[in-house]
Amino acid sequence: MTNVAHRTAVSHPSFHDYFELCKPRVVGLMLVTSTVAMILATPAHEWPSLHVLLWGNLGIAFAGFAGGIINHLVDRHIDQLMARTKKRPLPSGRVPVSHAILLAIILACVSMFILITCINMLTAVLSFLTLIGYAGVYTLYLKHATPQNIVIGGLAGAMPPLLGWVAVTHHIDAAGLLLVLIIFTWTPPHFWALAIYRYKEYAKASIPMLPVTHGIRFTKLSILLYTLLMVAATYLPFIIMMSGLIYLIGVSLLNIIFLYYAIALYRHDEPRLAFQTFKFSIYYLFTLFILLLADHYLRY
Repeated sequence: MTNVAHRTAVSHPSFHDYFELCKPRVVGLMLVTSTVAMILATPAHEWPSLHVLLWGNLGIAFAGFAGGIINHLVDRHIDQLMARTKKRPLPSGRVPVSHAILLAIILACVSMFILITCINMLTAVLSFLTLIGYAGVYTLYLKHATPQNIVIGGLAGAMPPLLGWVAVTHHIDAAGLLLVLIIFTWTPPHFWALAIYRYKEYAKASIPMLPVTHGIRFTKLSILLYTLLMVAATYLPFIIMMSGLIYLIGVSLLNIIFLYYAIALYRHDEPRLAFQTFKFSIYYLFTLFILLLADHYLRY
C-alpha cells in the first residue's frame, strides 16, 4: 500500500512541487538586487529600458532557478535527515529525479539563450559562471569540504547585482563590484545565524558548518566580526558618492539594529536569538537595496 502511494505521489507532481525546487524566495531576493542594480546603473533622470528589465531579469531568474534545482538534487539524501528539509519535493518522492535534472537543464539553456540574444554576452558569461560557482563549486564541493563554505561560496550568491549592472552598462566597474561586496560580507552572518539555530540538524547530517566544526561560541564571534565588516562595506556607496544622505541615514539605522542582534547573539545563549538574527538579515538586505533605489531618485 505504501509503495502504491509513493508511486502515485511521484507520478503526479504538481506545479507547486516544481516551483518549490526552484527556490523562488531566494531567487526573488536575487531579482530585487539585480533590478535595483539595473536602475542604479542608469542615469538618475532615466529608467532602464523595459527590454533590459524584462529579459535581463528573466534570464537571471532562470539561471537562479536552475541553480536551486541542482542544489536540491545534490542535497536530496542529506535533506532526508533534516526535519527542515525532509518534506521537500525530491526527498519526499513527489518529484522524480529525472524530472528535476531535465528541468534544470532546460532552465539553464533558456537562461543562456535569453541573455545572449536579448541582453549581452558578458551578462550571459557571468550568469553561467555564477551558476557553476553555486551549483558546482559550492553545492558539490565546498558545502561538504570546509566550514568556510559560506564565505568562499558566498561570492556566487553575491553576483546578481553585478549581473543586473552589466546588463545595462555592458561592462564591469567599481560601483557594480561594490554591490557584490555588500552581499558577500552580509552572507556569513546571515547564514551562520541559521546554522546556529539548525546546529543539531547539520551535525546529524555531518555537514561541516562552522558551528559543528568550531563550536557555537566561535561562530557567534565570527558573526559579530563579519557584521562589522559588512557595516564598513555598506558605507562605501556614500563614500564614493554613489549614494547620498537618504541612504546614509537609512543604512545607519539598519546597521545599528543588525549590530544589536549580533552583539546580543554573542552575549546570550537564547536559541531564538539566532533565528531572529537570521530573519532580520533578510529584511536588512532587502531594505538596504530599496534605500539605494530611493536615494538614487530622491536626492536629485
